[in-house]
Amino acid sequence: MVQLELVPIDKPDEANVILGQSHFIKTVEDLHEAMANAGGRIRFGIAFNEASGPCLVRHSGNDARLEQAAVANAQRVGAGHFFVIVMEDGFPINVLNAIKQVPEVCRIFCATANPVQVVVAETDQGRGVLGVVDGLAVKGVEGEQEIQERKALLRRFGYKL
Repeated sequence: MVQLELVPIDKPDEANVILGQSHFIKTVEDLHEAMANAGGRIRFGIAFNEASGPCLVRHSGNDARLEQAAVANAQRVGAGHFFVIVMEDGFPINVLNAIKQVPEVCRIFCATANPVQVVVAETDQGRGVLGVVDGLAVKGVEGEQEIQERKALLRRFGYKL
């Protein structure tokens, strides 16, 4: 028997989250190093759900509030080998490649500031993440005005010249 559940991710309004799957207890330390080495003034909290042994939520970070948010979300999702990074004062684009290079990371489900729901399957063995609902449904196709606005936004953020 499989039961499905939608688990909303709760985060501070200005925060971004990165949700992923990893496979080893060393994940927390390695993700912490990847985030810290990204430079800048990125503040973050990390939580990782252990999938064997004591099955604890392992956690770290450089901001207690964001670390607690990561832990609370990891607990609500409850799936083994799931990790949550909650971050402020930086964007996922600044750290995503470093996170993907962490040897324990198997996949990234999303990296976003949007509202997120995690689709969780529960069996008598445990819980697993099937995927995420990231943001809202598409409402149309961009026109010339929206194209210009998108290009201006990327230049204002410094991502394009």
